[in-house]
Amino acid sequence: MAIQHIEMPKLGESVTEGTIERWLVKPGDTVNKYDPIAEVNTDKVTAEIPSSFSGTIKELIVKEGETVEVGVVVCTIEAEGGNSEEPQPEAVPAKEEPANEMPAAGSQKPPSPVQRGKAAGRYSPAVMRLAQENDIDLSHVEGSGREGRITRKDILAIIESGNIPKAAAPQPEQQPTMTEERPAPQAAPQPIEFPTEAGDIEIPVSGVRRAIATNMLRSKHEAPHAWTMIEVDVTNLVQYRDSLKNEFKQREGFNLTYFAFFVKAVAQALKEFPMMNSMWAGDKIIQKKDINLSIAVATEEALYVPVIKSADEKTIKGIGREINELAGKVRSGKLTSAEMQGGTFTVNNTGSFGSVQSMGIINYPQAAILQVESIVKRPVIMENGMIAARDMVNLCLSLDHRVLDGLISGRFLARVKEILENISAENTSIY
Repeated sequence: MAIQHIEMPKLGESVTEGTIERWLVKPGDTVNKYDPIAEVNTDKVTAEIPSSFSGTIKELIVKEGETVEVGVVVCTIEAEGGNSEEPQPEAVPAKEEPANEMPAAGSQKPPSPVQRGKAAGRYSPAVMRLAQENDIDLSHVEGSGREGRITRKDILAIIESGNIPKAAAPQPEQQPTMTEERPAPQAAPQPIEFPTEAGDIEIPVSGVRRAIATNMLRSKHEAPHAWTMIEVDVTNLVQYRDSLKNEFKQREGFNLTYFAFFVKAVAQALKEFPMMNSMWAGDKIIQKKDINLSIAVATEEALYVPVIKSADEKTIKGIGREINELAGKVRSGKLTSAEMQGGTFTVNNTGSFGSVQSMGIINYPQAAILQVESIVKRPVIMENGMIAARDMVNLCLSLDHRVLDGLISGRFLARVKEILENISAENTSIY
């Protein structure tokens, strides 16, 4: 029997750490290869860790609720076959230590939390980026991760609290006189206590809800949001779709929704205005080649954002089928992490809840999100001066002002409006 390590997997392109939400096994349990052994949460997805071996669980190294970086060993397993061997320490980056860690003679000072964090593998790229962008002195931050590691959640909590530790300006060192006293160290800020009364219900924050909150906080903090709205006359679109929906349902087996038309129009406009399909990357802006549209799908507990890949290459029917399939997977709990990765622009169907105007939070690190509101009958003054009842919809765009300005965003929305207002049986095919 051989002792093997199972590590925290990389569950997304920019994922650097994960939280063990729940262990599905305990020491002594026998598992087969690919059996799920734990549920893990990241800021992008909730997924299961599969066993890489068949054998017996030996030790659960990371506790439930603990956050560790990608590549850190979370448990060991006594795999079937081979000779017994001890785990290799270099496979556990969270336990690596610098060579010279002995204090100077006579010094009893214990290592600081930051020293322990560095010993655990230095700061992650996400921690370094957030610290630099918010001018946070990491030497004054106490990490909550394994071995005192500073995690991204620690930095986001500091940003949210507003107590940003700054690096002190260098001062000439002075020796205290007999009458001087060194200032007492400031106490760490105490957590806010929220009063509760009889009848109040305390709802534990789930891993998915915590991940959503973290990503939304990061988006609002890092991306300067701007907002604009345009009104679109979709009377012809409504008439065209309504004339097709019954026959389409019988032939294809799923509903032809208005949302599929909107997603297709957005994909076409993004192809003509590629700057809208970009991301902020610190010292550069990355204009994405592929048009992968994220769509928001809500459940009773959380909001998921699956991705329609290469949406500009799909027909209205193809987009409608994919919307139907992805929504079904979300609600049945079968959506995979791969189906939530790679999005470049988000389209949110807020109109399904009856909303007529809303300001969406950008799906970080994308540069914009478009909210499609409810289609409602409104009296409209026509070009001939007559008043007519028309099917109108508001399109609300939130944008990252580091990447996009009003001019390009306005032209993009005008093009989406033009495409939608010209949809008809004569010039639009759903196939």
